Amino acid sequence: MGDTTVTTLEGQEEAVPHPVADDMGAGFLHRLRTPRRPRLWFEILLIAVSYWTYSLIRNAVPEQKAEALRNADWIWKAEQQLGIAVEQSVNHAVNSVTWLIVGMNYYYATLHFVVTLGVLVWLYRGHPGRYAATRMVLFATTGVALVGYYLYPLAPPRLMNGGHFVDTVMVHQTWGSMASGDLKNMSNQYAAMPSMHIGWSLWCGLTIFALATVPWVRVLGVLYPTLTLVVIVATANHFWLDAIGGLLCLTFGYGVARAWYGTLPHALPRLVSKRKPLVPTQA
Repeated sequence: MGDTTVTTLEGQEEAVPHPVADDMGAGFLHRLRTPRRPRLWFEILLIAVSYWTYSLIRNAVPEQKAEALRNADWIWKAEQQLGIAVEQSVNHAVNSVTWLIVGMNYYYATLHFVVTLGVLVWLYRGHPGRYAATRMVLFATTGVALVGYYLYPLAPPRLMNGGHFVDTVMVHQTWGSMASGDLKNMSNQYAAMPSMHIGWSLWCGLTIFALATVPWVRVLGVLYPTLTLVVIVATANHFWLDAIGGLLCLTFGYGVARAWYGTLPHALPRLVSKRKPLVPTQA
């Protein structure tokens, strides 16, 4: 079995080995790359374990305070020399409007998780054929961000020495930020580059814009990462250049998904085709 026959010029038949192993390997790889309907219990477990692992590794990065502060000073001075150091002005202006900055504090603390999980649920229910590929983008983006935390410790503007930034969570006593107040000991204070608030919000925004059919929902997809950028700067949790780091991580994530699936997630079929059972043929 596994051999085929061919007829030679002399009219004789000889067996030609069939590359069964190669076919099996190619078939297995094809099955891995073929979109399939996600399983709810597996996705919940996967997301929970992945986020726990991400948090564990991120917080295990040594808090290199001296180097992180030096890097923050360098970025701030470089931005000033280039005339693009707008963070302090935005921070002070928004902080002068109490209701606005308090709202941004809660935005920073909650929507990062709520919107991301909401988009995952929407994909799971409405776009099962694209779910795994889009989830891969998010996971690859988050994974490569850990490399940035190790290689480039960075203090947020609010922790700079003599930076004159306002730590808006501390000043207004609002709950939420894992990097300020009573929760600061649960999070690495010097892992500001890249910004995953931007990486995740861009992932959400691009996914919504690419897949939503209602025009105003697509507009919200564009506005969400834009407003997130304003929030991370206004609350002094990030330099705006940290957002560039988040964008680069997201680009890497899309590259990984495209290399694996052969196309971008939104180009995959929306629904998963049902596989027909194999009917054995009779000899």
